[in-house]
Amino acid sequence: MLLPVILAGGTGSRLWPMSRELHPKQFLRLHNMHSMLQETLKRLEGVETDAPVVICNQDHRFIADEQLLQMGIYSHSIILEPIGRNTAPAIALAALHAVASGHDPVMLVLAADHIITDVAAFHYALAVALPYATQQSLVTFGITPSAPETGYGYILRGEKCGADGLACRVQRFVEKPNLTTAQNYLNSGEYFWNSGIFIFRAQRYLEELGKFRPDILQACRLAWQNSEFDKNFIHINAAAFRHCPDESIDYAVMEKTHDAVMIPLDAGWSDVGSWSALWEVSPKDDAGNALTGDTFLHNVHDCYINTDEKLVAAIGVDNLVIVNTKDAVLVINKPNVQDVKKVVEKLKKDRRSEYRTHAEIHQPWGTCDLLSAQKYCNVNRITLNPGKSLSFQLPAQDREHWVILTGTAKITSGDQTIVLCGNQSTLITGGEIYCLENPGNTPLVLIEIQTASSGRDDENIRIQGHR
Repeated sequence: MLLPVILAGGTGSRLWPMSRELHPKQFLRLHNMHSMLQETLKRLEGVETDAPVVICNQDHRFIADEQLLQMGIYSHSIILEPIGRNTAPAIALAALHAVASGHDPVMLVLAADHIITDVAAFHYALAVALPYATQQSLVTFGITPSAPETGYGYILRGEKCGADGLACRVQRFVEKPNLTTAQNYLNSGEYFWNSGIFIFRAQRYLEELGKFRPDILQACRLAWQNSEFDKNFIHINAAAFRHCPDESIDYAVMEKTHDAVMIPLDAGWSDVGSWSALWEVSPKDDAGNALTGDTFLHNVHDCYINTDEKLVAAIGVDNLVIVNTKDAVLVINKPNVQDVKKVVEKLKKDRRSEYRTHAEIHQPWGTCDLLSAQKYCNVNRITLNPGKSLSFQLPAQDREHWVILTGTAKITSGDQTIVLCGNQSTLITGGEIYCLENPGNTPLVLIEIQTASSGRDDENIRIQGHR
């Protein structure tokens, strides 16, 4: 039985403006009806596995937990990294967790932001790989290249091993090549894209990591030993993990071990590392356009257009990416999509919220959708899920006006409680501690008009607590 280890860290800055620091691409619906994390789990249906271990950033814990529950997956192993330290330490934490109970499972390491369209071929490759992993090999999957791709690392296959005729030794890993080199790799038939998918025993990985990078293993052991467990979450000790080197599994282990085995994989794989990559794997109309949302096109070819709410009309343009969200619009030529990260860097430097959050923020209790933001006034649409509540305290000079749209609101301040229904309103004054509850069976939706005595950052004027 395999133990899935899902790497769900990262910020996905190259897919801005849909991907934000607090809601990155692995938690977005970009290709199918589910988020990329959920699609990663869904493609394991039909494979005998244990409950997955998910590794993500501390800030994404509630999103990850909610999306697992939506899939009917009740995992008590969501490992929270206080800071990103790349794949070698992340996998080490999962392996330490796996062997803590005295077992030595075979771990299937998957990135949460990959697309695989041929699930049957993927399952077949797993079946081929499993015996090698059981016999102490460290197995990776090499993607059969379809183009001279310069954005991927490559694997040069060595001699074949085993009776299946597929598995081979890894001769070497190579860095992202230039176009001429990538074309030579493609023509040779001996090079494969590095998928970032691995399968090996937990203890075997720890042994090889300890052999080649004992500093990483030591830091991870210390961070793990001082972790805190909270329901479904495992909080990795921040002070210890901060001293862990930042290193990928390729550099730390796979390029150095003598027991690396590669299984070829031709299953419609993509790491969706850019908008052009997403265009390539998306369904298209007769003019080569991949469209999501409300669009009007005239004489448009080979474009990717994704709009959240507003109509996007495009006329006489070719080879563009147009992405429209509630608070940002991206227009860029497909050949230049790698430069999207420059926008994110500038937004971050200017301390603008668009690099970090969406206008609509998801919380364990529901959502907060920013409708209007002014220096002294914000207007939010709050959705509170059934049975949920949130608590907050406004500054003494501030106030809020609430208008209930649908559902039932129970508002408590001190020893006073009022209950409001649709088309009723109330004034919330500063200085008091309030609790807003949804005692009903349907979502509570209200408009919140916030006024402040002085201009403040958007982060400070939002709801301040929840439970």
